Amino acid sequence: MKDLNLLQQFAPKSDKPLNYGKNAVIYTRVSSAEQEDNTSLGSQKKHCENYARKRDLNVVGYFGGTYESAKTDDRKEFNRMLNFVKRSKNITYVIVYSYERFSRSGINGAQIADDLLKKYGVITLAVTQELDPTTPSGSFQQKILFLFSQMDNEMRREKSMAGMKEMLLEGYWIWEAPRGYIDLNKGGRANERQLVVSDEGKLLRKAFEWKAYKKMSNADITRKLKKMGMKIDERRLNNLFSNPFYCGAITSKMIPDQVIKGHHEPMVPVDLFLTVNGIREENRSQGYTKDPNNENLPLKVFTKCDHCQGTITGYLAKRKGLYYYKCRTRGCKNNRSAKAMHSLFKGMLESFVIAKEELEIIKISLEEQFENFFEQQLNQKKLLKKSLQETLSKIEKIEERYVVGEIDKDMYEKFKKKFQKEQDEIQKELSNTTLNSSNLSKVIDFATNICSNLLKMWEKGDLHTKRAFQEMLFPEGIIYNRKHDRVRTPRINTFFSPIPELARLLKGNKKGDSTFLSEIPHVGWKMGFEPTASGTTIRRSNQLSYNHHVKN
Repeated sequence: MKDLNLLQQFAPKSDKPLNYGKNAVIYTRVSSAEQEDNTSLGSQKKHCENYARKRDLNVVGYFGGTYESAKTDDRKEFNRMLNFVKRSKNITYVIVYSYERFSRSGINGAQIADDLLKKYGVITLAVTQELDPTTPSGSFQQKILFLFSQMDNEMRREKSMAGMKEMLLEGYWIWEAPRGYIDLNKGGRANERQLVVSDEGKLLRKAFEWKAYKKMSNADITRKLKKMGMKIDERRLNNLFSNPFYCGAITSKMIPDQVIKGHHEPMVPVDLFLTVNGIREENRSQGYTKDPNNENLPLKVFTKCDHCQGTITGYLAKRKGLYYYKCRTRGCKNNRSAKAMHSLFKGMLESFVIAKEELEIIKISLEEQFENFFEQQLNQKKLLKKSLQETLSKIEKIEERYVVGEIDKDMYEKFKKKFQKEQDEIQKELSNTTLNSSNLSKVIDFATNICSNLLKMWEKGDLHTKRAFQEMLFPEGIIYNRKHDRVRTPRINTFFSPIPELARLLKGNKKGDSTFLSEIPHVGWKMGFEPTASGTTIRRSNQLSYNHHVKN
């Protein structure tokens, strides 16, 4: 056919081609200001820069460098990085320390990375989880890592929230001491804290008395406090007067509709507190609102030294032709042959192996283990949706009353702002409950299928596959103890943590015995994982005996 070129405009367009350039940006993030470990901001930046330098990449921008929660992708620095990459025409890579630093929002994070690749030709790379997202297998591994990061995050959050609620219900304050208090046992557990009234608190006690007995305004109180050396904003003082903590009680959104007697020292008596609030309500005006990719050393960097907490690297002893792992801290003699270290690590992996005949019953048991979690989350989501609907109804009613002239503009704006704030808070809470049970069966199938062939997959896999498995199971890596010649991990991915105990219980049955689901106890979410035989030299995987402990 002639003139095919005239038909070119009707041909489907190809996806955005890869840039194949050398330019990259680095994004670093921690979850809180207190995070100071191997994933601290400085450590992340250093590892990312080394990664870029060894691959001859040109870093043209740095983003993040602060603490941002990755539960959602509504993050200032994260979005600034995305906008920069999308507007630029010469960026090929986004480099992060690990995929959970990029996002812990599961499939949403995976979608963002996938869109960057397909629409803009930009590849998201993780220093500690090397894979090639441009290949089908690499893309699949990347999505699985995002999914498990979200699952792990949700389970850890649920466990943490349960513990916090328990402390509050027992009368222990779990957050930073409010203004006017000092903690005589700072750094201790919540039930070990000693919150007492400080010198500043004694001035605040006088403020309560001035408000109750002299009927002083907040403006007069703040001026008087300033003369005595204490600066406080009027609005802050207003909030302080209405906080039951100062009369010895604990209230929180985590324990709605409940008032708990606290273990801390009251600043003022209850009757004084109530008197102040009666006055405040009456007089209140408008509210205020070496080769990192050596196939023979997959545990390099992933392993830490138990003696000095340094990172373990690796090298080749040329005369022997053997590979060794060695702590990089000068003077620390913690080193081990790669063969022996791999044998120890495979011993850990063996505890996760599921026999084919045990596969289905473990799947069923895992579903029961997670059933309560999803049920609680579902109930919470229903309550939040109901509350959101009620708030939207309030906004609609206040708008109607304003339109028909029942209330003036000032009253309308005051209450609308209040209800919109409630709406924003509820929607923010709803965004933290995005995980649902529809993916549970798929994830359980994926996890159990991996565990049924785990040793072979790790032994036969290439370097990237091995590292992907390592990071998936043990997000914080492993720790090697030279004295006892054993390895342990600070944390297991929450979703995999019940499997070793379930497998152990099933393997303990005699061959031919029937196993009933009711005989398998509920396995709690174990965060730590280490050998029980202290001082025993462990060399063969069939000699390994592990126990679990909960990481505080």
